[in-house]
Amino acid sequence: MTSIPAGRIIRFALLSLGALMILAPYIFMISTAGKTQSDIFTSSLSLIPEHFYFAENFAKALSKVPMATLLWNGVVVCGLIFFFQVLVAIPCAYAMAKLKFRAARLMMVLVMLGLLVPIHATALPLYVAFDRMSLLNSYTSLVAPFTISVFAIFMFLQFFRAMPDDLIHAARLDGMSELGIVARVIVPNAWPAVTAFAIFSVVAHWNDLYWPLIVVSKQAYATPPLGLMYFRAAEAGDDYGALMAATLIITLPLVVAFLFAQKRFVEGITMTGLKG
Repeated sequence: MTSIPAGRIIRFALLSLGALMILAPYIFMISTAGKTQSDIFTSSLSLIPEHFYFAENFAKALSKVPMATLLWNGVVVCGLIFFFQVLVAIPCAYAMAKLKFRAARLMMVLVMLGLLVPIHATALPLYVAFDRMSLLNSYTSLVAPFTISVFAIFMFLQFFRAMPDDLIHAARLDGMSELGIVARVIVPNAWPAVTAFAIFSVVAHWNDLYWPLIVVSKQAYATPPLGLMYFRAAEAGDDYGALMAATLIITLPLVVAFLFAQKRFVEGITMTGLKG
C-alpha cells in the first residue's frame, strides 16, 4: 500500500482546519435557524436542535417582511451595477493595455488613486445631488454611484496585458475597428476575468448596507441587508431563530452562485496575475 507523504497530510489538515473556521459561522447560522427560543438560550451549546423549528422560523421570516421584493431588489441592483461596470471597464482597460497614447500612464495613476477613495468620502455630496434631483428611493440612486469601478478597470487591465498582441494585430488586418475588436475578440476571451469580477462585485453590493441605508427609506426599494434591519425591527430584535432563517434566505443565492462559478473564478484570478 502506497504511503501518503507527511507534508501532504499536514497541508490537508491545515486546509481542513481553515475551511472549518470559515464555515463555522454559516454552520452555526443554519443550526440557529432551526431552533426555538428555548434551544437558542439554553446553557448547553449544541449544533443539532432538540426541536426542529425550521418550518416555523422560515415561515416567520417570509411573512414579516416582503422577502421576494428584497431578493428581487438585490438582483436588479447588483445586475445593473455589474452590467455598467463591465460596460465601462472593458473598453477602458483595453485602451490602456493595448493602445499607445500619451495619457495611458496618467490614466493608470488615476486608476490607482481611485482605488484609495472609499464611498464614505463621497457619500454626502452624492446624497445631496440625488436629493436635489428627487432620485432618492429609486434604483438610480442605488446603482449610479457604482457604475464606474476602478477595481474592475485595474483587474481587466492585468488580464488584457497577458493576452497576445498577435491576436489583436490579426483582427486589425481583417479590417476590424477597435470597438469590433473589443466586442468580438476581447470580450469572448475575457470571460474568466468577467466571472471573477462578477463574484467580487455581486458579493460587495449584495451585502452593502451603508449606501442603501442612506438613500432608501421605503421598503419597496430596500436591498436584502436593509430588509434584515426592517425584519429585526419588526421582531424587536430578539427572535434570533427567525432572524437567522431570514439571513440564510438572503445569503443562500450568493453561496449557490459561487459554487456554480468557482472554477471560472479561480481561473480568472489566476490569469489576471500573469504578466504579458
